[in-house]
Amino acid sequence: MKGSLIVVAFFVLGVLAGRSDGMPEWMLSSGTSFVALCALLLCVGISIGLNPDMKSEIKSLNPRLALLPVATILGSWMGAMAAFFLMNNDVCSLLHHRQLTDCLAVDSGFAYYSLSSIFITEYRGAELGTIALLANIIREMITLLLTPLLAKWFGPLAPISSGGATTMDTTLPIITQTVGQRYVALSIYHGFVTDFTVPFVVTMWCTLA
Repeated sequence: MKGSLIVVAFFVLGVLAGRSDGMPEWMLSSGTSFVALCALLLCVGISIGLNPDMKSEIKSLNPRLALLPVATILGSWMGAMAAFFLMNNDVCSLLHHRQLTDCLAVDSGFAYYSLSSIFITEYRGAELGTIALLANIIREMITLLLTPLLAKWFGPLAPISSGGATTMDTTLPIITQTVGQRYVALSIYHGFVTDFTVPFVVTMWCTLA
């Protein structure tokens, strides 16, 4: 959670800096955001490549459990669609200027708030990018705080799905502590797969009308 709070602090700092009208022109160009995005993707690739046990851990998985990332992705999209229609009805019209693809793009961050928010900001604007940042940070915090309850109420796979792309790093310790060491390989594999899909699925929903 400390890491998430640091990210939020930098986000607030950025908002204040932008409001001050004292930022240099080169920092405000779209090229700077693109360079930052490329650097972030490079770091993701390096972190995946540095894991020497990834191949053996994937081979040790039960074939049925290997489909858990697919269930996480489809379940997340179903939740986003349900939220969209719930908040876009006549009684509670909170999303009157938003499309379903906006909600699906935000949800497709799978708690990977840094990468997904940059993509969404580039394609759909700063407002939706901010929503994506906060929504995915909240998803990570919910997993960190409620993993014991999720495991108790819905089973050991629930906190792994809830953690999305973070189950191979930030939420892995609490998941392992709660559901046991036998789910470590699954958590890492699940995080790797969902992490890898984020750039593709976020871009897909952002580019759809």
